[in-house]
Amino acid sequence: MSTWLKYLVFQIPGWCITAALLVILWHWQFIPKWLAVLGFFAWVLKDLLLYPFLRPAYETGVKTGSAALIGAKGVAEENLAPQGYIRVRGELWRAVATPADQVVNAGTEVEIVSADGMRVFVRPIAADSE
Repeated sequence: MSTWLKYLVFQIPGWCITAALLVILWHWQFIPKWLAVLGFFAWVLKDLLLYPFLRPAYETGVKTGSAALIGAKGVAEENLAPQGYIRVRGELWRAVATPADQVVNAGTEVEIVSADGMRVFVRPIAADSE
């Protein structure tokens, strides 16, 4: 299901409740018919205008956890020979150096290339690539 369609499906109950309330208010003559119709279309227009801001909340392909860190840069907190800890975005993560026979010294900037559970796989960033 597309993000747009998912968003619209979630809006339908709100539209139904709004329509019911406006019909009741019109039926009891608290508001004129034209105002009830205008109020309903204003409510729908509000939902359509908010879609660009709310779209990320409805997207299913959003990565979370360690998978969201792939491509991020960090710093080795200790020697990775091949395992140890790195600091990424202020958090400590269990890391494994790739290739496994390579030792990454503490203080070396690394890039996360993959993730598996709570463990990330990193490679050192060459100083001359900056």
